[in-house]
Amino acid sequence: MSVQVVSEKKKKNLDQKEILLEVKNLKKYYPVHAGFFRRKVGDVKAVDDISLTLKKGETFGLVGESGCGKSTAGRTILRLTEATEGQIMFDGEDITDLGGSALRKARQDFQMVFQDPYASLNPKMMVGHLVDEPIRNYTNKSHKALKADVKELLRRVGLREEDYYKYPHEFSGGQRQRIGIARALALNPKLIVADEPVSALDVSIQSQVLNLLKELQNEFDLTYLFIAHDLSVVKHMSDRIGIMYLGHLVEVGDKDAIYKEPLHPYTQALTSAIPEPDPLHKKERIILEGDVPSPQNPPTGCVFHTRCPVAMPKCKEIVPQLKEVRPNQQVACLLYEDE
Repeated sequence: MSVQVVSEKKKKNLDQKEILLEVKNLKKYYPVHAGFFRRKVGDVKAVDDISLTLKKGETFGLVGESGCGKSTAGRTILRLTEATEGQIMFDGEDITDLGGSALRKARQDFQMVFQDPYASLNPKMMVGHLVDEPIRNYTNKSHKALKADVKELLRRVGLREEDYYKYPHEFSGGQRQRIGIARALALNPKLIVADEPVSALDVSIQSQVLNLLKELQNEFDLTYLFIAHDLSVVKHMSDRIGIMYLGHLVEVGDKDAIYKEPLHPYTQALTSAIPEPDPLHKKERIILEGDVPSPQNPPTGCVFHTRCPVAMPKCKEIVPQLKEVRPNQQVACLLYEDE
C-alpha cells in the first residue's frame, strides 16, 4: 500500500473521529513590573487569543520562530501554567479552572515530552524509578508489577530492560529522550504535548525518535500536539498545522495545503525557506525585513504588518480573525477578507 493511500485513509478516519481537545480564545499574559514599588507597567502577551481543536488520533503541528509563544501555549493547555483568559476543553470536560484532586485525576490523560531530555530527568534517580514515578503516584501496584511495566515500556521505546538500573548521565541525548517518552507513556495518556522533542538531538538521531513517536501513536492511539520550529520535521509528523506569530495563530490547515499553497504572507516566507531536494527546481526565497516586535509592545492591527511585504494601510488598524478561505484551511489576513 502506498504512502499516499495510507495518508488518505488516515485522513478519512480522522474526519470521523471526535474532538479530544478544544481551545477557545486562550491568552497567557505575564505582568511586567517596574520601579521601586514594583508597579505593573504592562504585559508580555506570550499567547494572545488563540483557538484550535485536536481530533482523537491526529497530530497537530504548532510552528513558529523562537519567542512566538508556541511552547507557552503547550504548557498552558496542559495546565502547567495558568491561563490569563480562555477555555480549555479536554475530552468534553472544561479543565480551565480545575484544581486539587480533580486536576490531579485529569492529568493522567495528558502528558508532556520536554525539549531538553537531560534537564527534565532527575540525575539522582535510576531510570526505572524515573519511569515508574507516575505509575506509583496514581496506582497501588506492587513493586514486582511496577518493575515489569517499566521494563516493558523501556523495551517498547527501543531501550534494554537492564537500562532500568542506570542513571540519566549514562545515556546519549537520543536515549534520554526515549526515557522521557517512556515516562510520558506510563499512564496510557490520550494526549501528549511534544515540545521541540528532537531539536536538542543530532540530525542522525532525530529521524529515529520521530519514527518512534509515529509508531507509538499507532500502537497506543495517541493524539499529539507537536511543537517545533523546523518545518521539515513538522511536515513529516503532522496531519494539520497551525502557524504562530507573536502569540497569534495566523494560519491553520491540512499539511498538504499549508506546504503547497500557503495563504498567509508569513507562512509563505517560512515555506520558501525549506531546502529543495531537487537542485534543478528553483523557488523564490521570501526574505522578511526587520526584527520580530516585542510581545510586551506588539503592533496595532495585524501583528505581522511591520514585516509584511504586502501590507496595506488598514493592516495597521484592523486585527484580522481566522476565517476559512479554502476547505480545511483558515487564515487571519485582510487580503482574504472579501473571499
